[in-house]
Amino acid sequence: MKILQVDYKKELETASKGMIMIHDPKLLIKLILRMLVSKVKIKHAGMILYEPEQNCYVLNVSKGERGFKIPAGFVQFDEKNSIIKFFTKKEFRPLRFNKNAIVTEDLNKLIWKESVVTHGNGTQELLQSMGQQMQMFNAVACVPSYYQRKLLAVLLLGEKEDGTRFDQNELDFFAALASDAAMAIRNAQLFDDLRKESQRNRDLFLRTTMVLSSAIEAKDKYTHGHTERVTKYAVAIARQMVANGSANFDEAFFESLYLAGTLHDIGKIGVPEGILNKIGNLSQEEVIVMKKHPNFAMEILQPLSELKDSLEGIKYHHERYDGKGYPDGLKGEEIPVRATIIAVADSFDAITTDRPYRKGLSKAQAIEEIRNNIGIQFSPRPAKAMIELFEAGKI
Repeated sequence: MKILQVDYKKELETASKGMIMIHDPKLLIKLILRMLVSKVKIKHAGMILYEPEQNCYVLNVSKGERGFKIPAGFVQFDEKNSIIKFFTKKEFRPLRFNKNAIVTEDLNKLIWKESVVTHGNGTQELLQSMGQQMQMFNAVACVPSYYQRKLLAVLLLGEKEDGTRFDQNELDFFAALASDAAMAIRNAQLFDDLRKESQRNRDLFLRTTMVLSSAIEAKDKYTHGHTERVTKYAVAIARQMVANGSANFDEAFFESLYLAGTLHDIGKIGVPEGILNKIGNLSQEEVIVMKKHPNFAMEILQPLSELKDSLEGIKYHHERYDGKGYPDGLKGEEIPVRATIIAVADSFDAITTDRPYRKGLSKAQAIEEIRNNIGIQFSPRPAKAMIELFEAGKI
């Protein structure tokens, strides 16, 4: 009988792209567990999730064979729980075998070792308690999921249907999935909070957009500060366009431009980290994936009515004046003005920022690049405003 091999890299990329588009945390968790059960062929799976409002960890859902299902919210854990302590306390870090998961075989070895060499610090009791809980939930593996170094969730995985042990390839897949799931769940929670609160508190809405923008910087280590700088440049360009008489924008326009700049790269959350952080040139296939990030952004942000005036700046900031940009190949005055402004600001920051594969150019060199591409890559009005800002020493 031929055993079908699972392409874990492909499954991870597919799952990651799908997860970021779901804004309902409970639905997201159900889909993650359902995917684990069906793709890896395990008997059941569960997730212990940190609930900020309750300040505790809750077993939200358990999927799989009948008899193993536990009602959502039925079991709660505080920070004293043995499973939670094992994955959060520094003193237990050496016991994790430098792995991203703990399986019952490893746990039993630890319990035996602690029974022989007793440190007198309660370690053996904690491990025994952890083993009892895993047995109670019919779990043979626990996989922690962290967000900004805080334990956000723990995957509880049951036995494989064929009775074999999890190999390292499978454990690595679970760990990578847990990492992506942490960001997706946290983002879903943020969107859920945003929908509930934005109508009542505009200030809260603005702060939440800043949190969302920081999510991409947490994933793409080479864009730290990029969002803030692009937003600052974009607003300055728009102000200069008003000052030189080439545009007449009201304050509502500036607010929507600010939000567009803050969230212009949010769609990169849907791009695999291997592509975002690759040192060197992207392959043709990777470029195609990268160019999808404006559409990913639209799928993420379109439900938010407060952003309706900002969306065109977010979606079209990679369009070119000569029509050779993306995603829709808009040309000339077809390109929304917010997008043309962000395009200039984004390019200026990209040119002047150091990357792993090249040193950033000077501001003067970046301005010359913009000047040489007026009417080609850049719309004339915002490009000329950027040049004026540089010449006046304002950037």
